[in-house]
Amino acid sequence: MTKHVEVQKVSHRYGEREALKDLNIAFDEDEITALIGPNGSGKSTLLRIIGGLETPTEGRILVRGKPEHPNTLRRITTLVFQKTATFNTSVYENLAYGLKVRGFGRSEIKEKVHNALNMVGLEGFEKRSARRLSVGEQQRISLARALVIEPEILLLDEPSANLDPRSVSVVETVISRANHKLGTTVIMASHNMSQAKQLASKVAALQDGVLVAFGSTSEVFGKPSDFLEDFGRLQNIFSGHAHLTDGGLALVDIGDDVKLEAVDAKEGTVNVFIRPEDIIVSKMPIVSSARNILKGKIIEASDWNEIVQLKVDAGKEFITTVTKNSFEEMKLNLGSEIYLTFKAQSVHLVA
Repeated sequence: MTKHVEVQKVSHRYGEREALKDLNIAFDEDEITALIGPNGSGKSTLLRIIGGLETPTEGRILVRGKPEHPNTLRRITTLVFQKTATFNTSVYENLAYGLKVRGFGRSEIKEKVHNALNMVGLEGFEKRSARRLSVGEQQRISLARALVIEPEILLLDEPSANLDPRSVSVVETVISRANHKLGTTVIMASHNMSQAKQLASKVAALQDGVLVAFGSTSEVFGKPSDFLEDFGRLQNIFSGHAHLTDGGLALVDIGDDVKLEAVDAKEGTVNVFIRPEDIIVSKMPIVSSARNILKGKIIEASDWNEIVQLKVDAGKEFITTVTKNSFEEMKLNLGSEIYLTFKAQSVHLVA
């Protein structure tokens, strides 16, 4: 494989905070590489530096072995952000803008816009107002706007966050198609390890601005590591204060009026961990022996083939999963109100 982008001894600071620390990594041409890691690990900062939007405090970016200035990086890369930003005009004008400033003629612009919209499954949307589209459609427009100028390198910052399952599926298909059919080098930041496994051939794991693992998806995910264990536990982990009840259970206050019951007889400051698969999702409260029932609203849904991962705001944000059949049968979507039910023995406490 030919090295397309090399990050050499890159460090970056925001005031006293060091976002990246002496980072060295090479991204191969025509491959999809996933950047994984918790919030604050440096993923977005790295994408912005590769995209020429920020200049590293130390180090440099090479493209095909040649050091490049941020101005050049901005010409050959396109960064699609997690939060979609569209111009307040038609879909056609949103896609045509980048082509116009590059000097393309009217007929060529029309053809390229048409092809890009076909790629993201929004053919016929040319005259619609971009800002009146759904969140999922707007994200697909952002992808189309990025791909219409045929960048060498496509940078994606959590491309499927906050999208409904259908939009997630379309976005993932577009990313794969851009890589395989157009030969675009893709570097994508993602919290979704299943998505990383599915789309990427290489995975780079960041933690506190340091590269802690890099290799093929099978190499990184195929062997146990402290990083993957810690990263997996970032789902449904909270800190709180526990005290014992008359019934011998621990009642844990994790803030925002959310209290959980646990069988662990611990008191004082504790960390709480609940496995996503231990949480039952329902449209109505369930009558059972489970001690914890929380009402919440779906704020994110990610399609993992036959499984849909849900992020639910129930005072605190919880992650859980349901089968795709259950998701459809319950007619769930973003904004749906649901109940989360789990037993006291599913609430694990670490003092």
